[in-house]
Amino acid sequence: MSEPRVSAEPLRTDRLDLLPLRVGHAEEMAAVLADPALHHFIGGEPLSPEALRARYERLVAGSEDPAVSWCNWVLRLRAGACLVGTVQATITADGIAEIAWVIGTPWQRRGLASEAARGLVAWLEQGPVHTVVAHVHPAHQASATVAAAAGLTPTEERQDGEVRWRRQRLPR
Repeated sequence: MSEPRVSAEPLRTDRLDLLPLRVGHAEEMAAVLADPALHHFIGGEPLSPEALRARYERLVAGSEDPAVSWCNWVLRLRAGACLVGTVQATITADGIAEIAWVIGTPWQRRGLASEAARGLVAWLEQGPVHTVVAHVHPAHQASATVAAAAGLTPTEERQDGEVRWRRQRLPR
């Protein structure tokens, strides 16, 4: 018997509000994600507000696979009252969550991605998730720092040239 789907819920860290993704976030997030340098390691290119809106519509609709939950958040910096990035988790019924993060260029090097990732991992581990994984390009030191801050450790495994980082919760 599979676990019920997991839904993103509002989360709070020291400086950030993690807000469940809404289609209405697309316009502001298109500006946050507009720097082509953000796509150096993850590929692709910045999306227009319209293209991002279409992507968000798909994400908000959720996975068609009932054993998979898509949880996506935008990151609101309370001090600036603005969106600064995203975190996401793809959670499978077998208790594995694959996570990812992105912070807009103007807000990088402030520890925001690490803070958001730590908050996300803590929330995931309160539920049915026992293993958290992330895939980090071997040359992307900033993302490796975020993964380590969230308690993940690198493995010898590779996926599409990226290092698989993992954190396993001890059985309760």
